[in-house]
Amino acid sequence: MKYTVGNIGKAIVAKIENGDELIGCLTKITLKENIKSGIVFVIGAIHKNKAVCGPLKSAIPVKPFWQNFPGPSEIVGIGTVFREKNQPKIHLHSAIGRGKITRVGCLRNKTDVFLIVEAVIFEIKNVKAKRMFDKKFALSLLEVL
Repeated sequence: MKYTVGNIGKAIVAKIENGDELIGCLTKITLKENIKSGIVFVIGAIHKNKAVCGPLKSAIPVKPFWQNFPGPSEIVGIGTVFREKNQPKIHLHSAIGRGKITRVGCLRNKTDVFLIVEAVIFEIKNVKAKRMFDKKFALSLLEVL
């Protein structure tokens, strides 16, 4: 286990509107506001999407198990933002559902907002952490320095 301690900085509240691309908007905000590390919360709705809902099997390197979601769907999610090669990288896990179908997954592709997504970003200042590509796992993972 490794950890680092920081302080809460800025709190940002964003209204991401119908047709906007969710991860792209979150990335633009973190760039504009110079957020190097943070926590992201989202609630709202998205159009048709697919997400990683776990590994295909228990093997390393991990091969993702992709699931399609019917659209439009409700979303509630929490994620992190850390820099990778000095660019913000959003890691967002969400519960996504419509009717009786609900799945939990990691949003990695283009995700269009339906109606609205409310997002709250809390900046974490003075932590020594970043995202780095790990060859063994074939994923960009958190590295605590």
